Amino acid sequence: IVFATGNKGKLREASEILGEGFELVTPADFGITEDIPETGETLKENSLQKAQYLYDKCGCDCFADDTGLEVDALGGAPGVYTARYAGEGKDFNANMDKVLYELSILGEGVTRRARFKSVITLMIGGQPHYFEGTLEGVIAHEKSGNGGFGYDPIFIADEYPGMTLADITEEQKNEISHRGKALRAM
Repeated sequence: IVFATGNKGKLREASEILGEGFELVTPADFGITEDIPETGETLKENSLQKAQYLYDKCGCDCFADDTGLEVDALGGAPGVYTARYAGEGKDFNANMDKVLYELSILGEGVTRRARFKSVITLMIGGQPHYFEGTLEGVIAHEKSGNGGFGYDPIFIADEYPGMTLADITEEQKNEISHRGKALRAM
């Protein structure tokens, strides 16, 4: 099945979660190298937009996800802007730095509650099917760990207090992750 991603971390994670019964291919395997548009106002809209775009291009069953980090004290930001929170062309270190900075200027007493949400759109025969997963936790005060990708070094899941997602093993993360929950539902 075609997974609408160019992100090697997402591809590896999805392959591990789905297991040996699935072979994931990417848009690049079909010669689709352009960025797939993400102009929706919600994770679901972006997920559908990517899946529909890919289905229209290759005519194959496929799935796409959109994932957002929602920080309560930041009014749900970065949300749909998770991948580009610090601006276009910035990396996840810049994105994490911006979240940590914004929380620091709000002061010590502010809640650091946050969650990752994933919405997957599975296109089968041109019909969309939706699956969601959420991971609750808090934002750490500083980056920690060498594993994972994205915001993992600053996100502490409720299931592993005191450890960021970058501190735990990939297997531990896959068991509890937002994307893992959505993929297993799919």
